[in-house]
Amino acid sequence: MSTNILAKIVEDKFVEVAARKKQISIAQLEAMPLFEKTGYSLKANLLDKTKTGIIAEFKRQSPSKGIINAVADVSEVTSAYTQFGASGVSVLTDAPYFGGSLDDLSLAIKNPIPVLRKEFIIDKFQIIEAKAYGASVILLIAACLTPSTTHLLAGVAKQLGLEVLLELHDATELGHICEEIDFVGINNRSLQSFEVNIEHSLKLKDQLPLDKLSIAESGIYDLKTFHLLKKEGFNGFLMGEYFMKQANPAKAFEAFSQSIKNELT
Repeated sequence: MSTNILAKIVEDKFVEVAARKKQISIAQLEAMPLFEKTGYSLKANLLDKTKTGIIAEFKRQSPSKGIINAVADVSEVTSAYTQFGASGVSVLTDAPYFGGSLDDLSLAIKNPIPVLRKEFIIDKFQIIEAKAYGASVILLIAACLTPSTTHLLAGVAKQLGLEVLLELHDATELGHICEEIDFVGINNRSLQSFEVNIEHSLKLKDQLPLDKLSIAESGIYDLKTFHLLKKEGFNGFLMGEYFMKQANPAKAFEAFSQSIKNELT
């Protein structure tokens, strides 16, 4: 995803959110049954040594990869993620660029697991929406926001009882980290070239504050890379494409999870 594509996504997101606000009010969102529900804690799960540390993602497509999996069933896949040891589930809710929806989120949250709403959040309305639809965690992408807006939105999320994952792409974005952030994710995919480089995570990891859990994102396609990042101290691993590009993402996750467990025994 290039900076140009990202800018276009954000531009479209402002239009989308404005339209959504006309469809449903904040009062209506706050009246939804799930709004008062206490979410599952991703932080607790990432610190639970009996789980894999993987935040397993359901993603149909992306601007950089095109269609990844157009036929996978969100209920089946997220159920398998939960059953076989994922620490959390990530669900894309952006429709135009990623083929996701809030309906996907509604199905995923039926599992007893923390669910991250993976979205380009630019307005507090989307955070209230995430809470109303049962998400436990929201994503804030530093490249889409100013540090002050990140701080503001993270504060809204914490007031609602949501955990917050901040995604960074490089060291220039370290200033977005604030007290309200629970997790700092390092995306290994360059916004300029689309290329994935695990060295990116390894170099930036040492600059992260020690009181924040760290999550490696993108480019984790095998056990060797998974163990390398774990050895370097990462607490979580956001993986989606590796599982979703398989004919059966549920089976792919089960096999990967079992391989991790086998190596531990």
